[in-house]
Amino acid sequence: MTPASVHVGCAGWSLARDVQPAFGEGASLLQRYATRLHAAEINSSFYRPHQRATYARWAASTPPGFRFAAKLPKAITHVQRLVECDSLLDAFLEQAGGLEERLGCLLVQLPPSLAFNAATVATFLQVLRRRHVGAVAMEPRHASWFTAEADALLHAHRVARVLADPVLHDAGRWPGGWPGLVYLRLHGTPRVYWSSYDETLIAALARRIQLAAAQGIQVWCIFDNTASGAATHNALALQRALTKDAT
Repeated sequence: MTPASVHVGCAGWSLARDVQPAFGEGASLLQRYATRLHAAEINSSFYRPHQRATYARWAASTPPGFRFAAKLPKAITHVQRLVECDSLLDAFLEQAGGLEERLGCLLVQLPPSLAFNAATVATFLQVLRRRHVGAVAMEPRHASWFTAEADALLHAHRVARVLADPVLHDAGRWPGGWPGLVYLRLHGTPRVYWSSYDETLIAALARRIQLAAAQGIQVWCIFDNTASGAATHNALALQRALTKDAT
């Protein structure tokens, strides 16, 4: 059985036709998805707001142990670039609050052009932490974020730095920031969003996740190679490997 601190899933919950037989019945794709996988990343919240009732409906479609990661809107990360976004944060958190206890993590993905600025980041994280005490993972993509200074600031606010594949900068080959949370986002290699991960990598990934979980670390592993339908296959394979390794 996968440890409760480990959350394996996909970006979204679409199910390609060829993988649907591996899932149980349900009135919606989310309900079917949740019969086998127990976590999902909400990426649509990055592009547009959702009503609180929509989040509540998603929560009601899943079993008690299911958890969602909700991605902050691009209005905060890409338009305001983390500056003067108090009211935008308030609106997003009020909406996503419809998930209630199924809100497992917030994901803050930054634009590749956004360089690390300690004062800006500290102010943003203070604003965020006054409103949200739960798990937070940040995915920076500019090289200036992969430094001891940036890691220390994220650590101070209990924010994990995402380990994303493909790795953009050599220092990003390992997670950073707050060590109590590891958040993996696997986009597909070599073809981003399309390529599937092979069994050897999945097995190695399972061993690393089990080791982290044994140390009391919360782990999220989200497959975003959804364009070809590989994400659900890879997530199911990882879940099987985790279960096998735990026995």
